[in-house]
Amino acid sequence: MGKAAIIKEFGQFLLERKKWWLAPIIIMLLLLGTLIVLTQGSALAPFIYTLF
Repeated sequence: MGKAAIIKEFGQFLLERKKWWLAPIIIMLLLLGTLIVLTQGSALAPFIYTLF
């Protein structure tokens, strides 16, 4: 099962069950994860980690 299929299935779950309150939580987790991964090797890393 590919990543696109998982995202599609999650979208269908949100539509069927009307669980729209989950969408902002998932989006914020993805954004924070991306921020940590992208700044891991940079000089900004110590400043990012102090936020958490």
